[in-house]
Amino acid sequence: MTRLEVGATAPPFSLPNHDGELVTSHSLSGQRFVLYFYPADDTPGCTVEACGFNDELKELRRLGVRVVGVSPDDGASHRAFRAKYALGFDLLSDPATTTMAAYGAYGEKMLYGKQVVGVIRSTFVVGPTGLIEHAWYGPRTKGHAERVRAVLEG
Repeated sequence: MTRLEVGATAPPFSLPNHDGELVTSHSLSGQRFVLYFYPADDTPGCTVEACGFNDELKELRRLGVRVVGVSPDDGASHRAFRAKYALGFDLLSDPATTTMAAYGAYGEKMLYGKQVVGVIRSTFVVGPTGLIEHAWYGPRTKGHAERVRAVLEG
């Protein structure tokens, strides 16, 4: 698994959101955005993380930063997850995990003491020019969104 470093060019992507609308890296160019990868909708850690980003959404928007979450789940799952927790940002579907792999967010990891292959919880801040400004692999979910906002506030 290749991890992206700060200063690297963010890999391009084109993925459907919860409503089936295509969201592309090109459509996000020129703005700073948080792109975070998570294993599954409506699971304990992923819910903590999503709700954390939702709680920080107003401040992140004030900073001109958009939030986008990505998991292998389909649009119906994303719609239910967004509705259940009133999430105010796009959730993208990457069932083939190709975008996740490009970001180093899919591969071998330890899960409950066993080596498995799966989604590696990861968060990236992509700058307006398409470069990775910050990268976190395997962050703890509680307080993660607050830490991301704090870094962005500089």
